Amino acid sequence: MKRIFLAAVIATFAAGSAFAQDASCETKAVGKDGKPLAGAAKTSFMKKCTTDACASKAVSADGKKLSGAAKTSFMKKCQSGA
Repeated sequence: MKRIFLAAVIATFAAGSAFAQDASCETKAVGKDGKPLAGAAKTSFMKKCTTDACASKAVSADGKKLSGAAKTSFMKKCQSGA
């Protein structure tokens, strides 16, 4: 029973961190005047923000940066939130 509970708690935190990435980009999407971005400016900012956030996580199990098809696949999954 304890193992099931522990697995549920870990899954909850893992899902929360995936949503937190998008939420942090959302909170940073403000213009120089302090107003929230809208339209094309917000879309562009959100794309750049999620790309930058995922790029920092694109490392292999041995700690080296991913490249080529492995990086492309990782970035696609990371940006989709899967």
